[in-house]
Amino acid sequence: MSTRTGCSLTMGPGASNVESVTFRSETCAIPSIVLNDGNVIPQLGFGVFQVPADDVFPVVTAALEAGYRSIDTAAIYGNEEGTGRAIRQSGIPRDEIYVTTKLWNSEQGYDSTLRAFDASMQRLGLDYLDLYLIHWPAPSADRFVDTFKAFKALKADGRVRSIGVSNFRIPDLERVIGETGEIPAVNQIELHPRLTQRELREYHAEHAIATEAWSPLGQGTLLDNEVITEIAAAVERTPAQVIIRWHLQLGNIVIPKSVTPSRIVSNFDVFGFELTGEQMAAITALDNGGRVGPDPSTFAAGLD
Repeated sequence: MSTRTGCSLTMGPGASNVESVTFRSETCAIPSIVLNDGNVIPQLGFGVFQVPADDVFPVVTAALEAGYRSIDTAAIYGNEEGTGRAIRQSGIPRDEIYVTTKLWNSEQGYDSTLRAFDASMQRLGLDYLDLYLIHWPAPSADRFVDTFKAFKALKADGRVRSIGVSNFRIPDLERVIGETGEIPAVNQIELHPRLTQRELREYHAEHAIATEAWSPLGQGTLLDNEVITEIAAAVERTPAQVIIRWHLQLGNIVIPKSVTPSRIVSNFDVFGFELTGEQMAAITALDNGGRVGPDPSTFAAGLD
């Protein structure tokens, strides 16, 4: 995995030949990460969690107009149709937009995964997917290994460029790798200054798994934190911009979300400044293990 800025590209350990790249990162002003399969993902994306289906078309349109080139949705969000329509009607070539969706818990299992993928692609109205993620491990159901085997089949068929997981713990990752023979390209996890996931990120680095952060701002709970606001004042940026910049400098892929046009633009404006080592350390020191989302070891919504 490695970081790419502008038109230069440096390969990292675990990354294969870049000829397999389908997302045309050379047209994108956002730094990119080279995944362990050789494909490239923008380091800053736009998430549509909790964006109502009726609102997602103008929201995604605004994000694309602001410069985002990576859009992250999921079957359970109920907004794949509007997300896909905004992408298709944007006027931007398909290979310049990186698209991620996720498989919901109730669809885990080999055959049901294949059916769920077809349904997601029909809603999105796209010919292929850049990244497909297992949304949660749901370990009590014990289906995620068979699910990932179905993901491998979709990748082999060329319908998905990269396959990964979300909210997986180290034991879950070890099972997937050990029983399928394939290392996920990405693990999308809850990650913010109050939950830095150091041990999991170290495991990712050892196995060339890209770390992607959902709820990167801690659902707004950090925006009035004194440490964050003092740093924001010092660098003349918003608290949200400071936190997003912290993620980028850690090497995380980050997918903030907003339905407010001004914040969509503001959250994208994070490449004209850098945090010092001292500022980075001060933000990291806010870690207290506090989650804003469910515990992946027990979360089983959608299961019978």
